[in-house]
Amino acid sequence: MTTLAVSALALSACGGGDNSDAGGGSEDGITMGFAQVGAESGWRTANTKDVQDAAKAAGIDLKFTDAQQKQENQIKAIRSYIQQQVDVIAFSPVVESGWDTVLKEAKDAGIPVILTDRSVDSADTSLYATFLGSDFVQEGKSAGEWLVEDSAATDGPVNIVELQGTTGAAPALDRKEGFETAIAADPDLKIVSSQTGDFTRSGGKQVMEAFLKNTPDIDVVYAHNDDMGLGAIEAIEAAGMVPGKDIKIITVDAVKDGMTALSEGKINFIAECNPLLGAQLMDLAEKVVNGEDVPARVVTEETTFTSEQAKEALPTRKY
Repeated sequence: MTTLAVSALALSACGGGDNSDAGGGSEDGITMGFAQVGAESGWRTANTKDVQDAAKAAGIDLKFTDAQQKQENQIKAIRSYIQQQVDVIAFSPVVESGWDTVLKEAKDAGIPVILTDRSVDSADTSLYATFLGSDFVQEGKSAGEWLVEDSAATDGPVNIVELQGTTGAAPALDRKEGFETAIAADPDLKIVSSQTGDFTRSGGKQVMEAFLKNTPDIDVVYAHNDDMGLGAIEAIEAAGMVPGKDIKIITVDAVKDGMTALSEGKINFIAECNPLLGAQLMDLAEKVVNGEDVPARVVTEETTFTSEQAKEALPTRKY
């Protein structure tokens, strides 16, 4: 499958919790309030930059907030956007639950909401216009299916440790579900320890250090994103082992740092999660503001990478 090119270019997420203008819209154009999760990973950095660039290219006035991975900051930002009477609100929810009240406030104010990258578990789907993002369950399945095939010739148990994403976040829940579904095909594949690394490189390193101390005979690391996998590499190397050989590593994202480690054999397999959602988001924003019908769910196309495929892809990688 070929990655869907949804935009180009890639910057750091804005710091702090304050709103900042990052678009080029005019007074009579569209104003979007965008509440980003934070800047916890290379994926998020690329996603933020792409949204900012796409807003500028589309002439949309972007009000941007970095929630620093805190739900209360996102809720505060959304309420601020409602008070500012923006035309549309977009956000990537830190966690799945707890959004109904503020989403109803936006609906009552007549402001459509677009969910990007992550979904919510609200039973009332009328509270948001559409969801734009990845199929996280499929990403987890792809990772698990590779391991099932790779372990086919292995006799005896294969011990897996799992570096989970932020507790309660949609990608963490879904990537776990998809992976477990896939490895159920081989009873020798067992997750022996699982803990959150909060999608950060430092978190991945700390949790992997604990795994190495407390969990004997680790064969595989499954990390819910590249950054945690890269942190695990640091811990494995510090323990005098060779990542990718002594302990195999599977991750999700396919950002440049992860792809580089994959090309070097330190990571064995990556399921892609495309962060370049900006152009699609701006297109959806224009349609919902103009009252046009949009699909309830817009899923991006993604692929997977082995070491050799990473070597081929890296020279032209945009993120």
